[in-house]
Amino acid sequence: MSDPSPSRSDFEVVDNQYPDRDYDVKISIPEFTCVCPRTGQPDFAIIEIIYVPNKLIVELKSLKLYIQKFRGLGIFHENVINKISDDFRLACGPRKIDVIGHFNPRGGISTVVKALWQE
Repeated sequence: MSDPSPSRSDFEVVDNQYPDRDYDVKISIPEFTCVCPRTGQPDFAIIEIIYVPNKLIVELKSLKLYIQKFRGLGIFHENVINKISDDFRLACGPRKIDVIGHFNPRGGISTVVKALWQE
């Protein structure tokens, strides 16, 4: 049985056919869900991943399956975004990556978390 926690090993990567040029890849995940570790209530967000590939790119179906592993996971918003950034970076080694989470309001408070990394 596979590990239910999201991990960098969940990502499938393929060769970048244009490693000699910089270009942005913008991925939007409009139906992200996880669970508040304090209350057990669901959290909903739009996650954006913007990266400049290096030698590898991430195959999108593997990203979808990775993201689905957060559904029952109790995790703070800040940790979600930094974990996605770290796992994605370790899987494909991009030149640059920004991961932004736009979390829906709960209790009258909305949160936007942005993790930045550049080689």
